[in-house]
Amino acid sequence: MDILVSVLIGAIAGWLAGVIMRSKSTGLLMNIVLGILGSFVGNWIFRLLDLSASAGWKGVLITSTVGAIVLIAGARILFKKKPRKR
Repeated sequence: MDILVSVLIGAIAGWLAGVIMRSKSTGLLMNIVLGILGSFVGNWIFRLLDLSASAGWKGVLITSTVGAIVLIAGARILFKKKPRKR
């Protein structure tokens, strides 16, 4: 049951990050992946900055969303399209 809840919160966090960043993601599966990876990144960032989100699913959602936003921003920087020369 915990895995199902984690996937659901990850999907919501990935979707929310996509909306905030105006990302054109590839769909629900990518949102779930972004949310789950974002939870790891968000936890790492929050620990690094000595911050804490509220306990419970709301804190997990906030942490995952922040992490997913960081992942989207990082991907935009890494995979930035260069203008073509004519």
